[in-house]
Amino acid sequence: MTAPAAPHLLMIEDDARLAGMVAEYLARHGLTLAHAGDAAAGLAAVQQRLPDLVILDLMLPDLDGLEVCRRLRALPGAAAQVPVVMLTAKGDPMDRIVGLEMGADDYLPKPFEPRELLARIRAVLRRRGAAATAGPAPERPPLRFGGLEIDRDARTVSVHGQPCDLTAHQFDLLVALAERAGRVLSREQLMEAVRGRELEAFDRSIDVHMGRIRHAIEADPKHPRRILTVRGVGYVFAKQQD
Repeated sequence: MTAPAAPHLLMIEDDARLAGMVAEYLARHGLTLAHAGDAAAGLAAVQQRLPDLVILDLMLPDLDGLEVCRRLRALPGAAAQVPVVMLTAKGDPMDRIVGLEMGADDYLPKPFEPRELLARIRAVLRRRGAAATAGPAPERPPLRFGGLEIDRDARTVSVHGQPCDLTAHQFDLLVALAERAGRVLSREQLMEAVRGRELEAFDRSIDVHMGRIRHAIEADPKHPRRILTVRGVGYVFAKQQD
């Protein structure tokens, strides 16, 4: 029986020495890493060979990493869904928040421990590959709440027929809420539901993802009707929606 191919990662990072060290470390743990030294080379590499995950530095010589993330999410087909782990400046929470809003699946401040980067990569890949490795599953009907439709098999979301743009992590969070409509879920319960507890360094990153989901599915994100905040506890997905 042929062994599955090692996950192929792409690191967009202008520090070649750092990229080499990361590649060497990840190779010892069964992951292959290609390196692009700037944004243009990275975007081209994604389209030439679709990686399983992109490690994206925020500070690049030709383009801001946030803009690279936005352009990745605007690519056609499967390229737009490639998971992104963003490397940000230590002690700058605003960069991390904006990165998540732009579509990054996770962030890691520099300098970082290679073991932590590996753990985060594995968590993202595990979430992405869970459905594929689980084997054939019975077809599930879409979840419908008024004009909102969530197709768990196709991994698509639409509101009144208009598609919504969500990252893989945001889609999983939305499904976790929708499948438990009417139940209040804490941040810890949400992270456990999407198998990402070890991925999240700070519970507040859940709030950033929720803000992005609301912008995608709510008519008025500032006054949400679908995902409600229960102050001091977490979130609840409304059973009755328009």
